[in-house]
Amino acid sequence: MPTFFASDFHLGTDARHTSAERERRIVAWLDRCAAEDADAIYLVGDLFEFWFEWRRAVPRGHVRFLGKLAELTDRGIPVYVFTGNHDMWMRDYLEREMGVVLYREPVVHTIYGKKVLIGHGDGLGPGDHGYKRLKKLINAGWAKWLYARLHPNLAMQLALFISGKSRDSQPAEEKFLGPDQEWLIAYSERKLAENPRLAYCIFGHRHLPIDYTLSNGTSRYINLGEWMQAYSYLRMEPASAELLSFDPAAPAPPDSYRGYRGAPHTSLNPGP
Repeated sequence: MPTFFASDFHLGTDARHTSAERERRIVAWLDRCAAEDADAIYLVGDLFEFWFEWRRAVPRGHVRFLGKLAELTDRGIPVYVFTGNHDMWMRDYLEREMGVVLYREPVVHTIYGKKVLIGHGDGLGPGDHGYKRLKKLINAGWAKWLYARLHPNLAMQLALFISGKSRDSQPAEEKFLGPDQEWLIAYSERKLAENPRLAYCIFGHRHLPIDYTLSNGTSRYINLGEWMQAYSYLRMEPASAELLSFDPAAPAPPDSYRGYRGAPHTSLNPGP
């Protein structure tokens, strides 16, 4: 019974495929997870390009995805959802209506007897002080209250416009920068020093699938990548954890994702 991890769906914006097409692929992947008798499914942040919950309204769309979450939890498959920097204003809608378990900060879970640190990844590690100050500001109760005063049409249009401008001004890093420049590796090393029993540190946010062995030679930092281009996810079993790329036409399990793995500057798993 494998455990699955994915992040950064960014539903609500188009990329390699339209948001609607990507949503169908995500639903097909969730069906694949269920067909493999998933022990649990972790969705590690930025599921939506923007999300806000008013008292009696939520953003339009994504009904196939949301309905599938409800179906999975109704079947008894635990679904754990983490907020990301694009959907940090989630409240209790997904918990109450879809039955997921929601986390707003990194957590440590024991999976197959191993300690696993899981979180979205935004604002962690050294640097990025401007974003950390901004995140603290917009997470303030008064900021949420003020934003809720906007009509949903205006609020969603404004948020998606700002998100698009931000993405255009900060093109994604498409190469592994090395342990000194990858902030989530630095964060993982710090957490490993605090808890030497950590076997995995699993994050999203980076938009690049990475599988990197930490300094103790056994623990691994894994970045889940994204679903705007790579459609990457992690499949974990008691004796293995492997980054894969979802192909709805491929038999389960699909071919391995060609990402970053092992020691620095080592090109990774070429697949079978």
